Amino acid sequence: MSEKERVRPGLVIFDCDGVLIDSELLSHEVFAEELGKIGLAVSMDEVLKKFVGRSRITATVEIESEYGVRLPPGFWDTVRASVFKRYETNLKAIPGVKDLVVSLSAKKCVASGSGPQTLRRTLGLVGLWEAFAPNVFSSHEVERGKPAPDLFLYASERMRTPPSACLVIEDSVAGVRAARAADMRVLGFAGASHCGPGHTEILRKEGAENAYENMADLAAAIRSIMA
Repeated sequence: MSEKERVRPGLVIFDCDGVLIDSELLSHEVFAEELGKIGLAVSMDEVLKKFVGRSRITATVEIESEYGVRLPPGFWDTVRASVFKRYETNLKAIPGVKDLVVSLSAKKCVASGSGPQTLRRTLGLVGLWEAFAPNVFSSHEVERGKPAPDLFLYASERMRTPPSACLVIEDSVAGVRAARAADMRVLGFAGASHCGPGHTEILRKEGAENAYENMADLAAAIRSIMA
């Protein structure tokens, strides 16, 4: 066991979509629909596989590179407006996550690929904004989104906690890769509605110490590490 792994974490960094809120399926349904409107017939499975956990900037680069198109002006504004409309009636917190967040004695923050306004709105809708604010960090605040380590390193700096004392909770491959690139410990969560069979094993293979389909099991693992 390395010295890093022996450090008792002083900060828990939560991803938002797919860890705190069950939003990925909702948002990526809209994303696939809007891509279809500009002539890109991208299946829902493909959208989930390629873009979960990635920032808008990273997704734009990948779409324009892979499909040889330029996204039209206002594309992301249209996506965001449609997503918010769907969130108003369908967005829910991951079952059990509120109890986990409230019970943590260590410092905690959010580090997400979503924009600042989106984070405030979504976390507010499910009653989690006040549990984290003002320590909610967006990839819009750094040069590169996940899977680059920039956002997690930024959160570490802002929270005045060294990377070796950070524990990241992630649901995506991009997020796990980002945490590992930041030299942070990371646990995977595969209990959101977009996570298919075998997702826990995928996250482990990417470098998560372990991965869980149930929030109660994840909470127990976090408490064991923090003890």
